[in-house]
Amino acid sequence: MIKRLNPAQMLVLGFLMVIILGSIMLSTPGAVQGARANYLTALFTSTSAVCVTGLVVVDTATYWTPWGQFIIMLLFQIGGLGIMSFATFIALLLGKNIQLKQRLAMQQAINRSSMEGIVGVFKYLLIISFAIELIGALILFIYWLPQMGTGQAIWYSIFHSVSAFNNAGFDLMGNFSSLTAYTGQAVVSFTIAALLIAGSLGFVVFYEIFHYRNNRFLSLHSRVVLISTALLLIGGALLFFGLEYHNTLAGLNFQEKLISSFFQSATRTAGFTTLDLSCSLSPTQMLLMFLMFVGGAPGSTAGGIKVTTLAILFLALLSFLKGKRDVEVMKRRVAVEDLLKGTAIFILSLSLVFIITFLISIGNTAPFNVILFETISAVGTVGLSLGLTPELNSFGRILIILAMFLGRVGPVTVAYSMVNGKKKGEVRYAEDRIMVG
Repeated sequence: MIKRLNPAQMLVLGFLMVIILGSIMLSTPGAVQGARANYLTALFTSTSAVCVTGLVVVDTATYWTPWGQFIIMLLFQIGGLGIMSFATFIALLLGKNIQLKQRLAMQQAINRSSMEGIVGVFKYLLIISFAIELIGALILFIYWLPQMGTGQAIWYSIFHSVSAFNNAGFDLMGNFSSLTAYTGQAVVSFTIAALLIAGSLGFVVFYEIFHYRNNRFLSLHSRVVLISTALLLIGGALLFFGLEYHNTLAGLNFQEKLISSFFQSATRTAGFTTLDLSCSLSPTQMLLMFLMFVGGAPGSTAGGIKVTTLAILFLALLSFLKGKRDVEVMKRRVAVEDLLKGTAIFILSLSLVFIITFLISIGNTAPFNVILFETISAVGTVGLSLGLTPELNSFGRILIILAMFLGRVGPVTVAYSMVNGKKKGEVRYAEDRIMVG
């Protein structure tokens, strides 16, 4: 039966299996402080970890034992790097050959247009990922050692480094406080932000950057990702700085305000925060919702519709306004298939946000902006919260679980998985016109 699955179905099934296995492990007595975990709580936490979201219904530091926290870290490591990455890693360790169907699934997992050299890309992906996490953990360990002692500093630095690089947003600071104890603190803020950005760029971009010295080449994809990410980072930080200057940033000095604004812009792909976002202004929350909805780059540990989707749709709008038939960027013409896929992703993601928000709103007295913020955070697999998630009833939590899963796997991938994947002959009908606008 598994042999008949198409690559999209393999990815969806892989994520489901890991989520279920993780929920069972988190349901065991040894994973919870005191009594055994409620299964819905375990399922929610497992989904949030595998889908690298960071939304939680219980406090990670106080509810779970060190063993439970280790399981959570393992889940967001697998979910962040991808199911196929670990399957490839295990296969290579066992000396097995990677078959064509597995290579196709690997290609789909990182949204790569070509299957050429895909196994080499995955090997590089794993090496670079672990190296970056190790560097991040070392910096955090040196900073936290005087405050925490050796044992706790080792565990906290590894957990938060892996969580940040995989854009998971889980923390061990307690009381749902995230990193608010380090507001404006340069070492923690810049280290976590650097890990978040590195994880959100995408593995293909990283591969090309590290090989740029040899071949002096960056694909159009990588250039668009780097430019779009820089614009969102800088633009988001400046807008946050201006909007919150006399609000959540009011008690900080100028340097701390800049650091906090940059960190909040960088954490648009993960659930870390150094400020109490529940006290932020409505325009700021709208800004964060936009940044969360966009997310990171394709094939990265981040969610959202992706920066390339936003770029393609914006370029398509410019082309339409200029009266051009083709979407052009950097002396290249964007493939029609990419434009159609980007449009489908945008529409499906927006529809998912609308449906989940509508369903949660039924019987829920929370303000609309709070429900919408939480929904976009779940669909974008971000994890930033205004405090609603722990207050949701069972039905609301199931809806957020569904939103996180669909957001991580991708609505288009789920749609592909529902078809048999076989090519069928196309029939082109006569063209006609429909009035729009």
